[in-house]
Amino acid sequence: MTRLHRATRGGASRGIAHAAARGLSVALALAALGAAWALTAKLVGRPFLPSPGAAIARLGRRLADGSLALHLGASARRVALALAIAAPIAVLLGLAAGRSRRLDAFVSPFVYLLHPIPKVAFLPVIMLFLGLGDAAKVFLIGLIIFGQILVSARDAAKAVPDELIESVVSLGAGRLDTARHVVFPYALPALLSALRVGLGTAVAVLFIAESFASESGLGWYIVDAWTRVDYPDMYAAILALSLFGLACYLIVDGAEASLCRWRKNT
Repeated sequence: MTRLHRATRGGASRGIAHAAARGLSVALALAALGAAWALTAKLVGRPFLPSPGAAIARLGRRLADGSLALHLGASARRVALALAIAAPIAVLLGLAAGRSRRLDAFVSPFVYLLHPIPKVAFLPVIMLFLGLGDAAKVFLIGLIIFGQILVSARDAAKAVPDELIESVVSLGAGRLDTARHVVFPYALPALLSALRVGLGTAVAVLFIAESFASESGLGWYIVDAWTRVDYPDMYAAILALSLFGLACYLIVDGAEASLCRWRKNT
């Protein structure tokens, strides 16, 4: 077996072990939360807090009949569209600002002024401009993702060692080659971490965005079940929203394990 084959096989084995360890930790966390939920439901003994078994059973039925799957698809479509629009622009602008003092001098004031403000505060203004449809929801989610990735990309690009840049330039690399082969790989772990945080925040805000003048999405379904006093349905939708957020996290985590194999697994 050649050295390349041994390295490839070793990398694949580490990836499988990392995925198994991650899956086990997620399973243990879910089991702990389920046990705490079951104990609390038993102690409270009220209809507004059904047992996790009842909520999971209702979740299975609603997914099987397609009613909840339809709303899950609507929420996933909004997040995916916002990510596809916002992430590339944020990465390019953030990396460029991190390596250009002039551009950073222009971008930084906007970051300092707008990034600390909770993005959900912009929802009424966004709806005034874009209406009550999907455009406003996608824009709000994209704004959250954009801010997280922009700040992380800018800071990561600033942190690239000057010696590394100089060594590549001395070999004849131009600006595009330096950005492609040095700056972007160096910033990639920070970009993926920012994406993980941004998607988590976006899923949380998605509930608020979909509860305003909407007839689709998990946020709308949760509020609708609450108004119908159908608590198992409400918790089933909450579970679906939580699992959707978990799936986003695991997808980014898997992408990081695949794209950043040179990092040690922690």
